[in-house]
Amino acid sequence: MSFILLGILASSGGTSFVGGDAYFAGGDSGSNVSTVDKFDYVDDTRSTLGTGLSSTARRCGGASNQLVAGYVALGANPSETATVNKFAFPADTRSTLGTGLSSGRSDPAGMSNIGVAGYFAGGYNGSTFVSTIDKFAFSDDSRTTLGTGLSRTATGSIGFQNDGTAGYFAGGGDFDGNTSTVDKFAFSDDSRTTLGTGISTATSSGAGMSNSGVAGYYAGGARTTVDKFAFPTDSRTTLATGLSSSRILLAGSSVSGVAGYAAGGSSGATKLATVDKFAFPSDTRSTLATGLSSARDGLSGMTSAVS
Repeated sequence: MSFILLGILASSGGTSFVGGDAYFAGGDSGSNVSTVDKFDYVDDTRSTLGTGLSSTARRCGGASNQLVAGYVALGANPSETATVNKFAFPADTRSTLGTGLSSGRSDPAGMSNIGVAGYFAGGYNGSTFVSTIDKFAFSDDSRTTLGTGLSRTATGSIGFQNDGTAGYFAGGGDFDGNTSTVDKFAFSDDSRTTLGTGISTATSSGAGMSNSGVAGYYAGGARTTVDKFAFPTDSRTTLATGLSSSRILLAGSSVSGVAGYAAGGSSGATKLATVDKFAFPSDTRSTLATGLSSARDGLSGMTSAVS
């Protein structure tokens, strides 16, 4: 879902942003796809990787170690899977981790502590919803499972982060309905707290974006609304300009200090190829002239960046 480090430097006058790419992987376009589309953050041009996911999959989750690699938890194909694909940057070569998720599940939410670890939270295992959070150390891709998971079972949560400080999992749903809850995990010890103010509507399957050191964003979820959580206070506001259309099951990708993308999703029975771009820090929205290579929902996002 969304990711960071270089943008901190770019926005504070340090190392300047040179380039980066947003990746949108998998999804359902009427049938599951293995497609990975890549958008250049500098000029918004789109290409499609010659090597996609290792299998077709929908309701995927994404996490990124921006300078090194992106990860996709494959979700459902057609049943829930534990498979995690890794795309090495900048060559975009794909491998599959020897150790995947701790259990097969669809709709896990992803977020990352850049240079340290990626996290996949919650999901649906084919019979019930889970609160599990798996953590993958970027040094060797080894997996551990946090002793404290989400504050409730949930599928379709979204992740964003304030790199080096904390990661957030917001929204999602289970048999009891959707939630507005936002759980916060301190990267120092992975301890969990729950924000006093959640997202503005109880919803699931939106898109997460992050402008590290500044704010995290929850976009969509069967609505056009984009909620913004200011770091470090975690106070919430709602952007005056939301998504270009109401949609669910979309995906996010972001580079701090530069911009965030919200891609794909569906509105009712209609799947969309739309990619909205929010410029940081103004939060102004534009819609890319070239969207996804196919209209689809249930996809995941990753990010690479260079300085």
